[in-house]
Amino acid sequence: MLARLLFLCGLFLACTSAVAMTIYKSTDANGVVSYSDRPSKGAQVFVFQDRMVERLERQVYLDIKKQKGTDVVFVRNDLYAPVEIALAFTGLSNVRGAPAQTIRRVLPARSNTRLALLTAISAGKPLVYSPQFHYSLGDPAGAAQSYRYPLPWRGGPFRLSQGANGQYSHYGPKNRYAMDIAMPVGTPIIAARAGVVVKTENSQSGRGTDASGNFVRVLHDDGTMGVYLHLKQGSVSVREGQRVKVGSPLALSGNTGNSSGPHLHFVVQRNTGEGLVSIPYQFNQPLGALPNFALGKQ
Repeated sequence: MLARLLFLCGLFLACTSAVAMTIYKSTDANGVVSYSDRPSKGAQVFVFQDRMVERLERQVYLDIKKQKGTDVVFVRNDLYAPVEIALAFTGLSNVRGAPAQTIRRVLPARSNTRLALLTAISAGKPLVYSPQFHYSLGDPAGAAQSYRYPLPWRGGPFRLSQGANGQYSHYGPKNRYAMDIAMPVGTPIIAARAGVVVKTENSQSGRGTDASGNFVRVLHDDGTMGVYLHLKQGSVSVREGQRVKVGSPLALSGNTGNSSGPHLHFVVQRNTGEGLVSIPYQFNQPLGALPNFALGKQ
């Protein structure tokens, strides 16, 4: 089992080549899954996408209060973090008071903010409009402070299985500087930096319905966020809004979501203007890298 884990982690080593290698997945008659860089009969190309999807629709949304001839437009932010929003109105008919330019604001955590007061031009006729609403977690103002992260787990030693700019899944703005650390399921995961828990997911089993699997997102005091992904189902021990300090227990490591095998995916992100991006960070001690078994390098 350990050999298989090491092999699988080796497949996703970040720094082996500038060009991603094609990996094939096959299942034999006994249901044993194998991965290889060589195609075999019945094998399929293994596409690994470590996307981060966090559904905030029920926590950040338009709240329109309708009165006779008047619509008061609020944006409600139920998250324990600020959000950057953009709101515009199109398809206007019988509407007065709609701003000509897109409204752009950063709304505080746990707030309900009035952004527009729309009234009917002709009394007795309905207001017709289409709100275009977009939002992004975090405040783009300010700058990330220098910080070296202690290892966000207890036990080990464990090794890096995919680093920054990894060709298999650490590409694109949200994950470019993420690190994957191979570790057994059930390893204690702890906060690497103090902050407020903004978002958690705790109910996914196996691959689940969300590529991120179970996770904990922590907002730091400088506006950056640390995200701990692919956690074990039912193991998250913190709640949204809770303040944590360095070393506070968060959860247990797992293998949920679109995961290549048991590991912790740790990334630091910030909002740089209507969108979260990952940013470079360093641990306060070195991590080794697993050999790439798929290429036969020992």
